[in-house]
Order: sequence, then structure tokens, then C-alpha cells
Amino acid sequence: MGRGKFISLEGGEGAGKSTQARLLRTALEAHDRAVLLTREPGGSPGAEEIRKLVVEGAPERWTPLAETLLFLAARADHIARAIEPALARGTWVISDRFADSTFVYQGIARGLGVEFVRRLQHAALGDFHPDLTLMLDVNPQEGLTRAGARGVSGENRFERFDAAFHASLREGFRAIAKAEPQRCAIVDAGADVEKIAAEIWRIVGERLNP
Repeated sequence: MGRGKFISLEGGEGAGKSTQARLLRTALEAHDRAVLLTREPGGSPGAEEIRKLVVEGAPERWTPLAETLLFLAARADHIARAIEPALARGTWVISDRFADSTFVYQGIARGLGVEFVRRLQHAALGDFHPDLTLMLDVNPQEGLTRAGARGVSGENRFERFDAAFHASLREGFRAIAKAEPQRCAIVDAGADVEKIAAEIWRIVGERLNP
């Protein structure tokens, strides 16, 4: 069996990444693909511990640099203990967020600079990246309304940043998708769930031929 494929879903708060990741897993499994559904921060025991540190508490809890280093520590553990072993055994991996979120949240919205964050990422993890990244694009206010309705207790630290922060997230994800069209595809996440899922499946079919 060949190496599995790695798909990440990215976007701002409330873009529907978790829902679409689950639907994509179901579609791939219907085509006899073994699938690991995972998330960031998290996805391995150590990374889940770090998740509690970065997604809970007050917005000013961490400096941008400290926050970035925590995300990279979580990602290193996630790759080593979950993603890479799964890909090596032929399993397809779907991750709700990956490195692009760090480039956008900390590099752009938190002001560290994308290239600086890229250098940190490369030093820690090398050139590991998804085969396909789906950028779920939604109006920030609509996304925040959705995020507020889902009621994930305590995990709302980033939702509590101001409107300018969330607007910069959207533009940041769009900019990455424009700069890396071979890897990324923008998906209109303002449509209904079934229509979004159908568009994602079309893109996956064209790019990765499951």
C-alpha cells in the first residue's frame, strides 16, 4: 500500500471546518480509504495538553511569540505521534487546522510576520506540509455567530479578539491560497452544509483522485 494523503481544512472561527472534516472522512471511507480525522492544536496526547493552554483563557494570556512556540511544540508532537505514522501505513489524514493557521493567526493577525513564523516552523519541522489545503472562506461576523452558537465550553480565546483581528484572518487565508494555488483551494463556506461538502468532494476528486 502506498503512502496516504494529507488534507488540512483552514479558515477563521466558525467557518465549519470540523463539520466538513467529518463529512469528508465519511466520503473517503465510502471509497474504501482508511482515514484518520485529527485536529490542531491537538491530535496526540501531548498536543492535547498544549491545546488547553492556547485555546482557553484571556486573549492576552500569551505573547505572540510564546503562543507560536506552543503551537509548534504541539505540531511537532502531532506529526511524530499521529500524522506521519498514519500516512506511512497508507491512511489518509484529515486535519482540522494545520500550519497555515499559525502563519495567519500569529504571523499576520498577531503581528509576528509570516516569514518569521515560517522560519520557526522550518527549523522545528522541516518542509512537512499537506497534499491539499481547503480554505473555508466565510464572512467573519457570520463565522463568529456560528462559533458562539456551538457552545464549546472555555475554548473561545481567539473568538474574543476584536473585529479587526478576525477580518485580518480572512484576508490572510485568502492570501496564502492565492500564493499557493497548487496546494490550496478556496471554498465558499457561506453556502449550506451539503453544497460545501459537494464542492470539497469535487476538489478532492480532481486534486487527489481518491
